[in-house]
Amino acid sequence: MQSLGGPVTAAALATACAVIFGTADFFGGLATRRSKVLAVVVLSQLGGLLLIAVLLPILPGHASTAALAWGMASGVAGAFGIVLFYRGLATGMMSVIAPTTATTAMAVPVVFGLLTGDRPSALALVGVALGLLAVLLVSREPNGGASGPKAGPIIAALVSGAGFGGFFVLLKLAPAESGTWPLLGARIASITLVALLALATRRSLRPVPGSLTVTITAGVLDMSANVLYLFAAQRGMLTLVAVLVSLYPASTLLLARYVLGERLSPVQITGVGFALGAIALIAAA
Repeated sequence: MQSLGGPVTAAALATACAVIFGTADFFGGLATRRSKVLAVVVLSQLGGLLLIAVLLPILPGHASTAALAWGMASGVAGAFGIVLFYRGLATGMMSVIAPTTATTAMAVPVVFGLLTGDRPSALALVGVALGLLAVLLVSREPNGGASGPKAGPIIAALVSGAGFGGFFVLLKLAPAESGTWPLLGARIASITLVALLALATRRSLRPVPGSLTVTITAGVLDMSANVLYLFAAQRGMLTLVAVLVSLYPASTLLLARYVLGERLSPVQITGVGFALGAIALIAAA
């Protein structure tokens, strides 16, 4: 798999992944405002499971115990991340929760990558720094505050980001030749875990009428982004791929602005511009 593309290919895949991740989060946020969080998670994940089942025979890759095991471990981390993330989206502003989550989701794999031997070029490191600044800027609320009065959704977003960061790291550790098979293990583990949580807490998994289409759309987009991330991580350094993927709040923010009418401040708009600059620097490195 690694021979099928170089750093530019990895950067392109990671950038496309970020755009789709951000769109998936927007639809997930809409779904959680109409239905129960656990119902949205399970049903969206089922949509993703159906997609990966269709893609497995088409995309290159080899099944193995290691591939499924690393995938299931990532699925557990991702399940905690997505439950908390959707809960945050349901109770807070999308344009604040998404980038706050992304800050932690970026930090975990970047630190892991540097500790395990990633050595980006000087130009790429400038892009990493610019990407971190972009995430911090788009995290600012329109009134200038960094977190706003509601601490609960922000705490959920930070913990959620740690779960997503663990998801990215664990998927990277799967054998490169496994292709998308780790994603099958991830979905099986996450669906099982969240379904058991719903059973233990006696929460219904029945969607609210009118929310199913949005929920499934979120799941299909999320899995599409996961496929792109996995291929990017198999081709490039985790330190760089994670930064590009973590720029996904830019698309969530823009959709929230133009669809939901959430206001953007000049600082947030500047952050979107910095995100584009970070993509250009990392892709050129």
